[in-house]
Amino acid sequence: MPWWFFRRRSRNTPPAGTSAQSSSGWLPGEVALPNLQGSRRYLQEQPYLLPKDLGEVNRLDFQHYILRAALHGNYLAPIEQPRRILDVGCGTGQWAFELAHQFPHAEVVGLDLEQVKPSASPPPNYRFVQGDILQGLPFDDNSFDFVHQRLLVLAIPQAAWPAAVQELARVTAPGGWVELVETSIHISNLTPSGPANQQVASLIGQLAALRGLDSEGVVARSLDHYLAQARLKQIQCHPIKIPVGEWGGRIGSLLALDFRTMWTAISTPLAARFQIPEQEILQLIDRACQEWNELHSSCSFTVAYGQKP
Repeated sequence: MPWWFFRRRSRNTPPAGTSAQSSSGWLPGEVALPNLQGSRRYLQEQPYLLPKDLGEVNRLDFQHYILRAALHGNYLAPIEQPRRILDVGCGTGQWAFELAHQFPHAEVVGLDLEQVKPSASPPPNYRFVQGDILQGLPFDDNSFDFVHQRLLVLAIPQAAWPAAVQELARVTAPGGWVELVETSIHISNLTPSGPANQQVASLIGQLAALRGLDSEGVVARSLDHYLAQARLKQIQCHPIKIPVGEWGGRIGSLLALDFRTMWTAISTPLAARFQIPEQEILQLIDRACQEWNELHSSCSFTVAYGQKP
C-alpha cells in the first residue's frame, strides 16, 4: 500500500501526524537530507515538499498577508456567524487567529501535523489539534460551520484529493461552508514565463511527482469538481491573479519574495535528487526572479467554496 494512501481513521483513535521520522530516507529508498544545525528541517515519511522550521514559519506568515490583501479579506464564502471554525493545515495559525478575533463567540480550531509556532497568547477561543488530513480528521460528523483549507497542493498527493475534500465535507455541519484555496506549481500557472522559470518549474515538478503530488495543475483546476463530488451545493469558483515581481507594486514584491524563499527552501532536496550543484540551482532561481520583472509575470490562485445541504 502506498504510504500516501488516504484512509479514514476511527474517531476513537489518537490524532494522527505523530509518525516517527525514518532514518531510511527523505523519499522511500533515498538518502535522508541531513538535519544539522543551521540546515533546513524536512519532514520524513510525509509527502510534504517544503521544510518545517523557523524560516518556513516566517514565509507562511507573509504569504498569509499576501493572500489576505489579494482576497480583500480572509475568505470569500458567504458565512454569517459560525459557531465552530476549522482550519486544516493551519501552518502558523495566523489565519485562524484572525478568524478567532473576528468571531469572538466562535470556537476556532487549527489542525496541522505539528504546532510550528506556539503562541504565548493565542485568542481564548482558539485551540490547536495535531492531526493529518491524510489519516482522516479527528472530529465527529457535522462538527463545524466553516471548514477552511489553503495551499496544500505540496502536501496532499493528487490521488488523495477527492477523499480529502470528502473528509472536509464530512465534518461540516448542514448549512456550513467548505472553502479551498490553491495554486499550481506547473509552469503554465506563471504567465508569461521565461526559460529560467520553466527550468525551475520542471525540476520542482519532477520532485513533486516522485511524491505523488500534483505537478500539472490538476488540483487547482478541479477544486469545484472535488466539492461537487463531496455533494456540496452553491459551489463558486474564483480565479485570482496576482503580479509577481517589483513591477507589481507592494503585493508583487511580496509574492516574489515568497516564491524566491520557497524555491530556495527546496534547492537542497533538488540538488540531492538531481545531482546538480546547489549553487547552480540558486543561480537559476536568481535568473528566474529577474524574468518576473522583465516579462511582468503573474501567478494564478483559485478560491472555491460550497455549502453542505
